[in-house]
This record gives sequence, structure tokens and C-alpha cells, in this order.
Amino acid sequence: MRPAKDGFERLLFLMNKTYTGSTASSTWHNLLDDDIHIEASSRHRGGKEPNPMAATSAPKWFLPCVLLCATLSLTHCGDVTYDGKALIINGQRRILFSGSIHYPRSTPQMWEGLVQKAKEGGLDVVDTYVFWNVHEPSPGNYNFEGQYDLVRFVRTVQKAGLYVHLRIGPYVCAEWNFGGLPVWLKFFRGISFRTDNEPFKSAMQKFTQKIVQMMKSENLFHSQGGPIILSQIENEYEPERKAFGAAGNAYMNWAAKMAVGMGTGVPWVMCKEDDAPDPVINTCNGFYCDYFSPNRPYKPTLWTEAWSGWFTDFGSPVYQRPVEDLAFAVARFIQKGGSLVNYYMYHGGTNFGRTSGGPFITTSYDYDAPIDEYGLIRQPKYGHLKELHDAIKGCERAILNADPVVQSLGNYEQAHVFSSNSGGCAAFLSNYHTNSDARVTFRGRHYDLPPWSISILSNCIDVVFNTAKVQHQTTQVQMLSTKAGLHSWETFNEEVYSLNEDSTITATGLLEQLNITRDASDYLWYTTSVHISSSESILRGGKRPVLKVQSTGHATHVFVNGHLSGSAFGTREKRRSDLAVDIDLRGGTNQISLLSATVGLQNIGSHFETWSTGILGPVTLVGLDQGNKDLSWQKWSYKIGLKGESMTLYSPSSIQSVDWTRESLVSAKQQPLTWYKAYFNAPEGDEPLALDMGSMGKGQVWVNGQSLGRYWSVRANGDCSGCSYSGTFRPIKCQFRCGHPTQQWYHVPRSWLRPANNLLVVFEEIGGDASRITLVKRVVIGE
Repeated sequence: MRPAKDGFERLLFLMNKTYTGSTASSTWHNLLDDDIHIEASSRHRGGKEPNPMAATSAPKWFLPCVLLCATLSLTHCGDVTYDGKALIINGQRRILFSGSIHYPRSTPQMWEGLVQKAKEGGLDVVDTYVFWNVHEPSPGNYNFEGQYDLVRFVRTVQKAGLYVHLRIGPYVCAEWNFGGLPVWLKFFRGISFRTDNEPFKSAMQKFTQKIVQMMKSENLFHSQGGPIILSQIENEYEPERKAFGAAGNAYMNWAAKMAVGMGTGVPWVMCKEDDAPDPVINTCNGFYCDYFSPNRPYKPTLWTEAWSGWFTDFGSPVYQRPVEDLAFAVARFIQKGGSLVNYYMYHGGTNFGRTSGGPFITTSYDYDAPIDEYGLIRQPKYGHLKELHDAIKGCERAILNADPVVQSLGNYEQAHVFSSNSGGCAAFLSNYHTNSDARVTFRGRHYDLPPWSISILSNCIDVVFNTAKVQHQTTQVQMLSTKAGLHSWETFNEEVYSLNEDSTITATGLLEQLNITRDASDYLWYTTSVHISSSESILRGGKRPVLKVQSTGHATHVFVNGHLSGSAFGTREKRRSDLAVDIDLRGGTNQISLLSATVGLQNIGSHFETWSTGILGPVTLVGLDQGNKDLSWQKWSYKIGLKGESMTLYSPSSIQSVDWTRESLVSAKQQPLTWYKAYFNAPEGDEPLALDMGSMGKGQVWVNGQSLGRYWSVRANGDCSGCSYSGTFRPIKCQFRCGHPTQQWYHVPRSWLRPANNLLVVFEEIGGDASRITLVKRVVIGE
């Protein structure tokens, strides 16, 4: 079979040459298929440059496509090209609605339902990043199993009859740990991320080729009859390119050339990169993209991330975007000539395990998306957008066969009119005033427009949709008790690391956390000792000394002689966890143990791989008779992670080998560094499930050995006084849950459960009341 594969790769190479060759570009342009009604006036757009990716004619493309399909025994095979109006799929210009659904943020058992709801919501495309760090957890060792089964996910989308936009990156940002890049990559000699650096480029190309070849071998690109119609290389690179100067430009051009050279037979995009070189399409990300134009007139206007809401971090409010404004933004984009809109996110899902980034990103990645974290439809967002999609698709022929003509209808009012002999007529009537209704006259008829809204006229006469007129009731959701009791509680006390234990590392001075842990754990112990003379006044009733710790860690806990003395926590705005705490010391040797914790690693910023975390000091003891004592350059011992982690206390296979203690949960209440375990039976029904962790402090939670993620009951601080759809949206406009825990409920996938005796394990850092943890179900009231 190797000759057939070689022939296929050769054919893709020739296809790619045709896309990009300057000699062939005019041939592509002159042989457009009359059946798709691409008129000369819109083709050349006033004498603009010819398009190196324009559609082919049937005679030119027929033979290669037939040969390709025959070779691969495919039933559907066609090209994906583009011109200045739209992507052209199988010879047809298309307006496409897409939605981001990230496969690792749900479970395989959820995928079919999510994709079907996306289809029923009027989507044509499912968009996903590819997450390098979960697929290659160590160099050369790959994982594409379970919820990381990328091929299965793509095939699920294909089965539903939808297309795929595969955003390989492989840097993805995405509020994902380390931006999706493997932490081990940071330790390659001489490496520098996302710039003209050979070690980085070599590793990036190897992984990109791995994914492309995997898709090719499964015949998943559209050129092979598969669903993938677009691929993305890099991600939101423009800020880094500008920061890196010539090296950034060189890297960007190299990345584009490398990707195109892989011969996928589908276009590549670069989002938020205005200088993306031909034939790569530069695209827009943002709350609004009607201002955006691609860098060449023969490239289509694509919106790769229309932000449907916003992410949440621990300690912040929950942000929501009104659907009236989101629909208004989409209509604005389409009326300006946009032809692809991808909702980021359409289903946000869950940051299971330790995958959330930021730092401080919550375990929930709900994103106020049309499909909520648990897979339930969120109204009115889902239904209103579906109606928007139907309205625009009803005007697709008119929009794609003409450029908009803009007419002023008043100080704040406009009409964008698409009209041609072959496409008919469609109009978008807009009112940009944020407070006042408007009555406008268009072609002799009167139309009433609410503030901050657009009406779509399918035949330039009849209103089929207005972005501000919502017909769907708001979903009423409650988290109700399942009556599934948690029983057989036992505890295990995590020991404060002692200098008497074996240490993996001992050094003079304070060391950066990630350099030691390699992100194998959130936790790193820093331990040293302090000798207090018997003559010290603090031993005779004097004022207690103060320990000052300056830390770039996200949380810091201070233990003196085995007892918790204080804790400090960073926030997204102030990431350091500095603290000053009064401590009790005794005569002789005192042990000071500092537990530094991360809450997700940095996922954005120039050279974020060089950013530090952990306790870097200074660490100072203030108030001794001899003055301040700087502990920073003492001998420190380090221990990676927790004892319970090394014993895999969360695993069902390890439970019997551990001496758990059966005791009253009352006695363990508010006790730090405590592991809890209990059992429960799976509740009846099919409603999504969650754990209510509002009674706990901060830590991690597992069910049957699967990590639900980090929990933290820190309360949201913000201004939740109101929310209006009109006017330019920013997350601070619409805040919710002020004064309550940012996240209280943690998704428990039903597919992770057995009928009975499911194991729950909780690790609590600072203290909580485990007796009040409950299993709840998410119920839509009124259904």
C-alpha cells in the first residue's frame, strides 16, 4: 500500500503548488465554475490582485479528485479553496457558522450529544484546538486514549455531517496549563519559545507533523473525503511577533511555510496575525470583528473566535455576555462581508485534573456558552443564535454574490444592502444608539429598530430576525440533591515535611519551583531550621517575631514546628502570595516549612516559559533580639509533592494499602493537610451530576481515581449591580455571584461512575467541613 500513499502525498504536493504558484494563479482565476455564480465584478473587486487559492473549474479539478478518491476508496472528495468573499467548498462559496468544543474538556460519552446539539443549533463546523501537553506527556511518549482520542472526536463530528476546523497550534493559550505546551519542553538546552529558535522549531514541527500525519492516515482532511476544511498554525502571534522583532517575523514566516508544506489540501489560518504570509489566511479574534479586514483582498474575512462569554478565575465574579449583544456582533460582522463565525466557546466544558492555566483559572470552563459546562442547552443564547443562523443562511446567496452597499438612514442608523441579479437581495438595518429606539425608512417602508440592534431583511422587504428581540425564555437551572449519601468517611493526615526525612534536593538558597517539580505536582515543600537562644526575649513573654515571605507562588502555607501559622493567596491581578505572619518559636531548633502551591501555570505572554513561580524570597524573620534574620540563603531542603500523592491515595487500587483513620468528621473539621475518602452509589436518572464543595477550603478532588480538578471556595469580588446588553461589551459589564464562591459545583461525569461503591477522595489544604459535601444533579426547571 505504500505506493498509493506516496501517490496521494505527491498529489497533495501538486495541489499545494497549484494553490501557491504565481504562474498558476491566473489559471485558477480564469477557470471558475459558472455553477457557483461567482461574478466577474466580485471576483476581481475593482482590479484587485488575483487569488492564489481561488476555486478551480470542474475540468481542471475533476481528474485529480477522481484519482484521489479512487485511490482511497472514498465516497466524498473535494477541494477547499477561497476567494475574497468566502471559503469555497466543493466549488461552492459558503457562509459558515462554527463552534469551539474542546475534546479534553468533556468526555467521549458526551461528544455525540454535544455535536448533535451544535448541528441542531445551526452550526456547520466544530472547531477544536489540539493540546500538545496531554498528547505528549513526556518526549516521544504519546497519549491519544479516552478523552484525548482526537481521531474519535473528529470522526464523531464527521458522523454528524459537520466540518472540522483543526487548530493545531501547537501553542493554544486557551486558559490551558502552560498554553498547551509541554513543561518538559522548557528544559531543552538553548530553547526559547515561539521565536526563531531551532530547538523550539524542531520540536514544534515534529508534533505538528505527528498530528497532520495522523489525520492523513485516517483520511480526515477534506481533500481526502474527510471533515477537516481548515487548519491553524500558531495562535494569536502578533503581540509576540512585535515583541521579538526580526526573530518573530522569521519564526512566523517559517511556521507558515512549514504548515503549508505538509500538503493537507486545505487552507491554513493564523488568528490575530495581521502579517500572515500567503497563502495563509489571517483571521480575527475578539468580542467584535466588524472592523477587521484580511491582509490581502483575495482572502476571505473569517472570525475564528467570537467570544460568547468569558473565562472565570478563582476570586473573580462569573461573567456573562447577553445574547442580544453577541447576535448584534455577528450580524455586524456578516453585514461587513464576513463569511465564517466561530463561537469561542460553543461548549466550554471542564478543566479536569490539573489542566487549567492562567494561573487561577477555575475548573469550570463554562464560558457562558450556548451549551453549558454539563452539556445542557443554555437559553435564550442557544435558541436566539439558532434563529440568527437560519436568518443569515436564508440570505446566503445574496450576501455571497455582492458586496454591501452602505446607506445612511439617520445619525445612528445604516443599511447594508446586498443585491445582484444572480443572488437576489438582502439587507441589514442597524441602530447603533445604545439607549433609543429608531424608526427608519428603507425603500419606502418603515422599520422599528430597538437600541443596539440589527434587523435582517431576507428579500430587502421582510424582517426575519432582529438581534435584540429574543423569543426564548431564560433557562432556569437548579442544583438539587440526589439523595445519594456519602458514607464510610475516613481520613488520612498529610505530614508536614520534616528535615528528618529523606530529601531529594538540598541547596543553599531558595530555588524556583517549576525547575524542581517539572509540574509533576502543584506542591513543593521548602524547609529550613532556625536556632533560638534560651536568652531570647520572645521566650519570656516578648512580642512574637514575624516571618515575612515573598513568593511568586500562587499560594503559600507557613508551618512552624508542624503547625499551620498562616497562609497567603495570589489573585489574577496580583499573582504573588506574599505574607507576614506572627509565629511561635521555642528555645533551640525550630523547623520552618513553607508549602508553595501553583494554581495552573502561565498560558500567555512573551517568553512565559521563563516566568518564575515558587518562593524566591527574601524570607526574613523580624523581631529577634539581634535584629532581623534573613533566611533566604540558609540551607533549604526540598520535597516535591505530597505524601498522599506519592502513595496515590486517590486511586481505588491503593485504598487497601493505606492506614486510613475512621473518625468523626467534626474532629477533622478545619484541619489543614487532610485527605478524606468516602463512598457513594450512582443516583438514578440521566441528569448531569456535580459535587457541592462549598463547605471546603482549597484542594483537589477525585472520583474513582479520576481527577475532577482543583477546588477553591474563595468568594467572588466584583460589582454585580447590573447588566445591559446595549453598548460595547466588556466582561466587567455583566458580573454575577459576587459574595459567593466563584465556583461551588464540580462536574462529575456519569460515565466515570459505577452503579455502586464509587470512591470519592478529597485533599484539603487549609481546612473545611467534609460532612457537608453533597452530590447534586443539574436540573432545568420547567422541562
